[in-house]
Amino acid sequence: MQQLPSIQQLENFIIYARVKNFTAAAKEANITQAAFSFQMKKLEELLGVQLITRTNRGSELTASGEQFLQRVQKIINELSKCVYDVKKLQGRMIPLNVGTLMSLGDVLMNQHLAYFQEHNINLPINVYNLEAYELLHQLKIGRLDVISTFSLPQLDTTGYERVFFADEKMVYYAPQLCLKIEKVETAVITSYPLAQYAPQYLMNSIIHDYLMINKAVPHVQAWLSTPYAIMHYCQQNETGAILSERLLNAMGINEGYYDMQPEFILKCYLMYKSDNPKYKIMKVFIDHIRNLYKT
Repeated sequence: MQQLPSIQQLENFIIYARVKNFTAAAKEANITQAAFSFQMKKLEELLGVQLITRTNRGSELTASGEQFLQRVQKIINELSKCVYDVKKLQGRMIPLNVGTLMSLGDVLMNQHLAYFQEHNINLPINVYNLEAYELLHQLKIGRLDVISTFSLPQLDTTGYERVFFADEKMVYYAPQLCLKIEKVETAVITSYPLAQYAPQYLMNSIIHDYLMINKAVPHVQAWLSTPYAIMHYCQQNETGAILSERLLNAMGINEGYYDMQPEFILKCYLMYKSDNPKYKIMKVFIDHIRNLYKT
């Protein structure tokens, strides 16, 4: 019988075809570069065809590699669907893996999970709270099924389905300042110390860009990693922060914050891959979120 490539070889070939770099592909596959290169060589030997050209300047797929990629992607996708269907027939629960922005916290998603439990919807969900770039990476490699994030030019969302579900209104939270105004302009925000997300977070650059566009230079007093830490800091110090009104309300906070002038609104989307074999259960989750926000 003719020897066939292993599933791992085929999946790793697909990874290479996407990133077109052996170092990056090996890292994503979670194996050494030497092991990854060996797998690709072995795959080529089994097929008797060169799939990847290698030079001192880099590597790329050959014409045969491109043709093989088109066929093998369909095979792997169909295999994933087959495994999913068999597990479903055996009554095994297939969890939905959902990712949310760390900068917005997980309390909102936990409320959505409570809805499914209250209404006895048989849909197990795993929630992962990650930074924006990591969310997109985990969606790309298939470890997450749906992610909740903002649509921003800093994020490359090519190749994903997007479903709008809410406008995220950002407000100025400063419970210790007791400002006697209804709306806060950026000049007021930057006249007080600011508690801000850590510099590596996308939310940090979003807030920074908003202030810079409005010609305001903030004085950051504290760099913090979660909105909960930022809230606590503002509750203990005469400082302010820019946070999601929706998150504050979910935490039971309905005062101590102010509308911003000009308005600071971010568009929220659910993102996913349309060829995911879990699409039917993904749609249950997506429809619930859209209905919740009436979009």
